[in-house]
Amino acid sequence: MIILDEHLQSKGLEEAIQQWYAGAVINIVDLRPNTVIKDDAIPSLLAQQNQPTFVTINATDFWQRVSAFEKFCVVCFAVTSSEIVQIPSLLRRLLRHCDFDTKAKRVGKVVRITSQGNMAFYNTENRDIHSLTDF
Repeated sequence: MIILDEHLQSKGLEEAIQQWYAGAVINIVDLRPNTVIKDDAIPSLLAQQNQPTFVTINATDFWQRVSAFEKFCVVCFAVTSSEIVQIPSLLRRLLRHCDFDTKAKRVGKVVRITSQGNMAFYNTENRDIHSLTDF
């Protein structure tokens, strides 16, 4: 399951991702309808799902601020508003990478991807930043 942050709602990303992703693609607000979901509540909502991958453009509040947790993956896109359209293709590249191509390999990681395709992550084992040059 891919869960999109509320900032990505109504951007056409759900439909674009659903064209190639076989699992469910939903918005974070679908997990707790008719309520405001603060950033600090997101990890507990994600932990209640079955190994989701959470996608956000709010890298400032998630990258190196949220702990990696073994029940979910967080993917932070450091992109401008005009670059949001690149998210589906960058996400697809990530999910095809041999270190991220299954839920089991993704969970426990927090990932940061730039519009230039630079990718780094940390995981539950340590907070050291790992870069992928072959991304």
